[in-house]
Amino acid sequence: MKATTKLGLTLAGAVGTTTAAGSLLGGAIAYKVAMHVSDAQKKQGQALSRSENTEIENFWYEKQPKEQWFMQTFDGLNLVATYIPNPHTVGRLAILAHGLGHSREQMIPYARIFMSLGYDVLLPDARAFGDSEGHTIGYGWLDRLDYERWVVTAINELGADLEIVLMGISMGAATVMANSGEPLPSNVKAIIEDSGYADLYAEAKFRLTHKFHLPAYPIMPMANQIARNSAGYAFTDGHILKQVATSGLPILLIHGSRDQTVPVSNAHLLYDQLPQQKGLYIDPEAEHVQAIRTHPDRYQAVVSEFLTEQVGLK
Repeated sequence: MKATTKLGLTLAGAVGTTTAAGSLLGGAIAYKVAMHVSDAQKKQGQALSRSENTEIENFWYEKQPKEQWFMQTFDGLNLVATYIPNPHTVGRLAILAHGLGHSREQMIPYARIFMSLGYDVLLPDARAFGDSEGHTIGYGWLDRLDYERWVVTAINELGADLEIVLMGISMGAATVMANSGEPLPSNVKAIIEDSGYADLYAEAKFRLTHKFHLPAYPIMPMANQIARNSAGYAFTDGHILKQVATSGLPILLIHGSRDQTVPVSNAHLLYDQLPQQKGLYIDPEAEHVQAIRTHPDRYQAVVSEFLTEQVGLK
């Protein structure tokens, strides 16, 4: 029996009891599964990230001159990132954010794009993933504060005139969007998000009801409260759209029409409601974070055109 099926049956059993204890149990199970990452799962995420890349992509990454960067979070976690300098440019950096259940190696294909466009790249492992410390997932909300520190670290390392683009996929997309609403230095010029969600609570509800086919009530309210008490934030805190709107930064929205993990409606909602300069690319054939695979040349062209023609980073 698949793990997700076992989880669904366990949750269903807990929810099926009408007692307050049953509701609490269901919420606790949902919280544990959704929020906790073991050391073994971290290793699995690293292996998964490399396995999803092509051999050429992984070979390219191994041959690049790299530096290990380190940063400590506001709550005392030590995070790790890989910095790849670009010998053909000075003063431009793309900070990349990977997705849920993965590690920084997932962003190797995107690093190649930005290197070809004349950027250095920085690939952090998010808290609770890869070689970074922590076991509680931030889902982009806690991570927004971590990326605020990565931005400062990059400027300190590479110079006060550094121009920065933030780019992420899935959970990483939520990370860079949420981060954009924080008080960032003017060095940050643009946001690129691929398959990100506009609201954390809405996305959590979608996954519960569509992946596990379980009712959002009473599991979600209980899991939300447990998260607030145990993780330092609640799902209902994650107003990603509001953060982006606050930033005013130019943003490129990328999504696949066949996405069953984060519905494409998120991209349309963001595009319709964001007041700032924006671009939208919907790949009609792509599933979750697969637009880079279905039409790779078009993907790179869309990113390049956005940065050069709309943002003016030439």
